[in-house]
Parts: sequence; C-alpha cells; structure tokens
Amino acid sequence: MTIPDSVTPWWQQLWQSQKDNLRLLLLAAVLALLIRGWIAEPRFIPSDSMLPTLHVGDRLIVEKVSYQMHPPRPGDIVVFQPPPVLQQVGYRADQAFIKRVIAQPGQTVQVHQGQVLVDGNPLTEPYLAEPPAYEWGPYLVPEGGLFVMGDNRNNSNDSHIWGFLPEGNVIGRAWLRFWPLDRWGRVNTAIATPLESTTPLS
Repeated sequence: MTIPDSVTPWWQQLWQSQKDNLRLLLLAAVLALLIRGWIAEPRFIPSDSMLPTLHVGDRLIVEKVSYQMHPPRPGDIVVFQPPPVLQQVGYRADQAFIKRVIAQPGQTVQVHQGQVLVDGNPLTEPYLAEPPAYEWGPYLVPEGGLFVMGDNRNNSNDSHIWGFLPEGNVIGRAWLRFWPLDRWGRVNTAIATPLESTTPLS
C-alpha cells in the first residue's frame, strides 16, 4: 500500500512541529559551552581550606573574563588546576583548587612568627581563620608564577607545601556566592595590604 502524497509521515510532522524548539535547545547548549569555557562557570567548595571566607558546600560563580585583560592580583581568590607537582602525586588535572593570591612574580614571600611578609612587609589579613603556625621562606616568586594560600592557613594544601602556582593553571576568579541563599553575595577579595610600619619583622 502506498502513502498518498497528501499524507505526511508522523516523523516529518513531529519535526515540523518541534524543529524551532530543537534549534533553540541546540543554540542554548552551544551558548552554555561557550559561556562555561570563556566567561563563567559554577563551582562548589569541597573542603574547609578557605574558612572563614568560604564554607564547605558553598556554590560559586567563577568568572574568566578579568584574566583575559590582566593577570591575577594579590587578594584575588582564584580557582585553578593543580600544578604538575600535585598531578604527579595523584591529583587529577580537572580536580580544581581554590586559594587566595598573596604575591606576584618578582615579590619575595616569607611566613615568619605567625605573619606573612611580602617584600619584607607584614600583611594585614582580616580574612584569616588563624595565623599560620609554621615558618616558610623567604623565597622569590618566579616569572609566570603566583604564591597562593588558603585563608584557613593551618589546614590548607597551598603554595607553602607544593610551591608556586603557574599562572597558566588559573581557571578564573571566584566572583559570586549563589548558595546558600543566606550568604549570597560577592566573594571577599579584600587585598592583603602591608601594615603601616615599613619595618620588617626580624
């Protein structure tokens, strides 16, 4: 039995009725991939290394546009792929970390007597859970590197353990916390500033 020319198969009818919706879905998927790859993406906090600024389970928007115009700056909270030294001990390349930038290339960093010093000057850091209980440095941040630390200094797998972060590993900047709703808002990226006194700690 042949199908009359006037009768359209069901699959063609379905396509005709849904093709605009399917095109919109495809466009939305493409836009989502572009936005995630180049503009912003959601992330969640899996550990307490950034307490008290960020809590376990916080959901963030990580924006990627800023670092197309300038490098990460001290005070920025950055999300990054683990550096090679961590990947060599078992961390996956897609297992993102989050820490605060403390120093840029050309700066000297030291942790001494419970304070972080940059170029010999102690920083004021109101966002800390507690002062660091270890000694480190002084070391010069190399070209193309960053010195990053967690705000929960004594429970953070950061640069004082594994060294400097290659700038190329940075995914983006933590920008907005969208969950939980009672703590919704911009992420604290207060810059770590030197104390008024320019006399380095001994």
